[in-house]
Amino acid sequence: MLRSDKKKIINFLEDEFKVANAIVVCGFSKLTHKKLEELREYANNNNTQVRVVKNSFVTLAVKNAGLEDLNIIENNIIVWSEDQISACKVAEKFASDNKDKFIVKTGYIEGKVADIATINAMAKLPSKDELIGMLLSVWTAPLRNFVTGLDNLRAKQEEAA
Repeated sequence: MLRSDKKKIINFLEDEFKVANAIVVCGFSKLTHKKLEELREYANNNNTQVRVVKNSFVTLAVKNAGLEDLNIIENNIIVWSEDQISACKVAEKFASDNKDKFIVKTGYIEGKVADIATINAMAKLPSKDELIGMLLSVWTAPLRNFVTGLDNLRAKQEEAA
């Protein structure tokens, strides 16, 4: 690989890591190409990016992005997103589906090093769309109850008549 190609990769990762609110480092071993493609497809559906990159490239990109140093060893796959929850969900779900072949190691959440427990806790939180749905449900509950009450009153008056 040419030096210019290496710089392009590092610069790309640096730019991505600057805007990412969550970066998750996962280990993979004996994971087939088909499974990696499933991970990429699942990540794309959740607005998350996935890359297998040399550790030295990731270390330089993280350092250039102004994040704390990250000590990564062995084979790693990097999952990142602007949405903290989606990156954690993608990594945690795929890790639970592929035990012993894919594990969550460490990561960054909002520029701070996060351990496995933090990443798993973030993965259990509802997504932005789920939160909006919950909020809309709460907002429309009084109106739904009012309409249900009116419908019950109408039915009761029809029975009485």
